Amino acid sequence: MEETNHVTISELLHEGCARLADNSDSARLDAEILLEHVLKKARVTFYTRGADPVVADAGKHFLQLVEQRQHGRPVAQLIGRREFWSMPLEVTTDTLIPRPETELLVERGLVRIKPQSTASVLELGTGSGAIALAIARERSAAAITATDVSEVALKVARGNARRLNIDGICWQQGSWFEPVRESCFDIILSNPPYVATTLNGCSDAAVMHEPSIALFAGPDGLDAIRAIIGRADAHLHAGGWLLLEHANDQAKVVRSLLADLEFSSIATYRDLSGQQRVTEGCWKQATAGSAIGGEGDSYD
Repeated sequence: MEETNHVTISELLHEGCARLADNSDSARLDAEILLEHVLKKARVTFYTRGADPVVADAGKHFLQLVEQRQHGRPVAQLIGRREFWSMPLEVTTDTLIPRPETELLVERGLVRIKPQSTASVLELGTGSGAIALAIARERSAAAITATDVSEVALKVARGNARRLNIDGICWQQGSWFEPVRESCFDIILSNPPYVATTLNGCSDAAVMHEPSIALFAGPDGLDAIRAIIGRADAHLHAGGWLLLEHANDQAKVVRSLLADLEFSSIATYRDLSGQQRVTEGCWKQATAGSAIGGEGDSYD
């Protein structure tokens, strides 16, 4: 379909799905989201108003986006946003696209931070700000700091905070603990890069459009996790918790690294697809009346 004059919504959607069929496992959904973005109409209207015509410029724009999706560009980057924790977040090529499985890290953080708590929370490698913003929305009394080595990524995070009217997060630029070298926290969370560099160039095409600094972490993908665990003790109060997202096949090693540094109550949790996704550990012994949660659960 080269000409988009007099094309209807249904015909355009059909064309988009056909073009994406060999490049996406969710061709129909991708096409609907892209057309929703172009037409500024809710997707439900595609079923009730499918015979409506689409102006030529809009049809051309849609097919251009479809072509970029065919080449592996993530839908979130094409439309400039991604929903996380029911929040619409701006994403760019300078930030990692928030994944649904990362919501498990937020869930575990909320378990460790009591409602109305003034606990101090640190997120390392915040990117678009997804995790820090989700925690801040649910635990507004907590004192939250979020760091990232990329000032461009922090600009995106700050913008998301403004659009969502979430105040009070301290955004700091620098690598891991550098911006907070003199500070201690009750909770430290991170979704660090954990893809092995040996997979660079062989991974999912969509992933390859994201910043490599947010994806790759040494030959076994554990460089960033080792760096965080190795310095976390100096930045945690007694009874504080460290929570880390990681790959499914890294869970055992992450638990071992925490145990080697004398973290206790170490536990791994599975995401909705059954993958071992988040591991946490407690630094020293929790004190009575602590603002943070209790011991970890068992793991498989």
